[in-house]
Amino acid sequence: MSKVVFDASVLLAVIYQERGFEKLTPELLSQSMVSAVNLAEVHSKLVSSGWPAQDAWEDACSPANEIAPFTAAQAEIAGNLVKQTRTMGLSLGDRACLALALDLKVPVYTADRSWKQLSLGVRIHVIR
Repeated sequence: MSKVVFDASVLLAVIYQERGFEKLTPELLSQSMVSAVNLAEVHSKLVSSGWPAQDAWEDACSPANEIAPFTAAQAEIAGNLVKQTRTMGLSLGDRACLALALDLKVPVYTADRSWKQLSLGVRIHVIR
């Protein structure tokens, strides 16, 4: 089974059932992984919007099949991406997501249309 990486925006689209979430088939969800950095980002957003911490954690974790630790190799990749992505306003979380996909050489899914401008050597799927 091949893996795919989800950005925080995809997790939030699933949780809130936003436009584009229907493109994430059960098969795709079963292949999905998320960086622990992106999971922290989603959890923080839910808690900040008033969700009880435990519910926010469970809901943040639920869309992805696997949570990947943020490794030193991925930290280096994310740091190296800053010049390429600065003009697009990509956050550390965005770059951590891309670093995971680049490290594993697997496709990445996002709801951020600006990512389509990137040419990084991994396939980028935009859900809306």
